[in-house]
Amino acid sequence: QVQLVESGGGLVQAGGSLRLSCAASGSIFSILAMGWYRQAAGKRRELVATITRGGSGIYADSVKGRFTIARDNAKNTVFLQMNSLKPEDTAVYYCNTVPTTNDYWGQGTQVTVSS
Repeated sequence: QVQLVESGGGLVQAGGSLRLSCAASGSIFSILAMGWYRQAAGKRRELVATITRGGSGIYADSVKGRFTIARDNAKNTVFLQMNSLKPEDTAVYYCNTVPTTNDYWGQGTQVTVSS
């Protein structure tokens, strides 16, 4: 059973940066596209960044130019570098496959951006 564990969230002022990490217990990254999702209070979960098997990043318009997704297949880890953070980026951030695998949802990591 694969488990995904997100970390790196926190409280940051607008304009600041955070780097999120997602570590997997199994070797899934090398064969699957992975993504970072987020869910703000009262809103639906949304996909903000995808990294393909080949390492290409695909971004939602709301984060394009500010977020960068990367993967380290050898370490079974996916990263999300978030720069120029905005209050509207406040959410719980999760990683999962793209498309999602229900069994892989973890606890997420809270990102709070203060204005």
